[in-house]
Amino acid sequence: MGETNNARADGVVKGGEEEEKGRKKMTKGGKASFHDLFKNADAADVVLMLVGTVAALASGMSQVVMSIIFGRMVDAFGGATRDTILPRVDKVVLEFVYLAIGTWPACFLQISCWTVTGERQAARFRSLYLKSVLRQDMAFFDTEMKGGQVVFGTSADTILIQDAIGEKVGKFLQLLTTFIGGFTVAFIKGWLLTLVMLSTIPPLIVAAAIVSKMLSKVSSEGLASYIDAGNIVEQTIGSIRTVVSFNGEKKAMDQYNNLIKKAYKGTIKEGAIQGFGLGFLSLVYFSSFGLIVWYGSKLTLDRGYSGADVMNILFAILVGARALGDATPCIASFDEGKVAAYRLFTTINRKPEIDYDDTTGVVLEDIKGDVELRDVSFSYPSRPEQLIFDGFSMHVSSGTTMAIVGESGSGKTTVINLVERFYDPQAGEVLIDGMNIKSFKLEWMRGKIGLVNQEPVLFMTSIKENIAYGKEDATLEEIKKAAELANAARFIENLPNVLT
Repeated sequence: MGETNNARADGVVKGGEEEEKGRKKMTKGGKASFHDLFKNADAADVVLMLVGTVAALASGMSQVVMSIIFGRMVDAFGGATRDTILPRVDKVVLEFVYLAIGTWPACFLQISCWTVTGERQAARFRSLYLKSVLRQDMAFFDTEMKGGQVVFGTSADTILIQDAIGEKVGKFLQLLTTFIGGFTVAFIKGWLLTLVMLSTIPPLIVAAAIVSKMLSKVSSEGLASYIDAGNIVEQTIGSIRTVVSFNGEKKAMDQYNNLIKKAYKGTIKEGAIQGFGLGFLSLVYFSSFGLIVWYGSKLTLDRGYSGADVMNILFAILVGARALGDATPCIASFDEGKVAAYRLFTTINRKPEIDYDDTTGVVLEDIKGDVELRDVSFSYPSRPEQLIFDGFSMHVSSGTTMAIVGESGSGKTTVINLVERFYDPQAGEVLIDGMNIKSFKLEWMRGKIGLVNQEPVLFMTSIKENIAYGKEDATLEEIKKAAELANAARFIENLPNVLT
């Protein structure tokens, strides 16, 4: 008996191997394409993205223009006399002022437009995801999805997607423009010196690619651990009486802590990878600085380069190279967003076998209420090898009150689940008024059935609103009548706020 009880408590705390399998189905093996992240964009979002893109390109070019003005500043100081230095410097100062005036609106539009459109599209992701979850059949929740995953999907995953389609896109476009513009200016000013500097690009690209791939893998593992930890908390709190009665608190804490430690180790790996990537990019960056100064001095002597040309090329290349390094976190965000979107799209694109939103089906003017199960064979999707019914038949005439009595697991609740069409039998038929319930419009049929479970769940609102959930647009009189039929009117009237 003790072993049985411990096994039950163990099952509640662990959440079951089936949940782990379901979670792996949701996280294993895929990324959405970057284009798919923008599936929810409407016309207003397209306009915001276009404006944000133009602004990002202008903002990116501002860094390149700054390197050009910096070269002119060196020219202004070099060779200037006491009488000419102020006019020459004033001209450069005005160029910096004009650049500042142009950069401010560009940066403002870049960040604001991409932030707003990212929030708008992420909100639609949340709505679509929750809507898709709510339309799924019960088999989906038994085998693939748990409550912790739903909460995680509507919060953490959508935040990752928002990060990938929002301000990070504008920043990446800005940095890409700076990179391309910087090297273009450098080639125009001095192709030979720039060509030497290009030798630093392959290490940057290889490092960025390796870091991005490693971050994507570590991030997926960390998110999976947090999902499992959330499920442990949800199931433990949801079944707290069972856990406490079998002294399962320590086991629950141990399992939760193990998952958190696993996620923590993943975060450490992620930080180490990001640190290595940034450190390597900084190494290349400052090494390039020394290389260009050394080689620039040789070209000044041998090729007639001016000091302004060398400084212009130096800053143009360094600005471009730095932009490439700064783009690495953006690429990591894009990868995390694609992984998160893949998980959400797995649910959003899933069409349930029993679809609540299906508008087809028969709608009767009235329903008598004869219920029949005819030669039904059924097993739950989570335990397909264990038959609950095997050729089971039952008939309940309209107006009849029936009590179904049996031991635990005998199928009492299963009868209700089949009549409500939470599940379809593997064989046989479930009929109402002689018609197979599969032929009815599901929303209409469930609206004709009232179900009060043994331990009903009350929502965090008033008693009136809890009762009203049973019928859309229910009047106050209908709510009172429902309370009377449920033998609940008397104790409700004795409550301080009654039905309000």
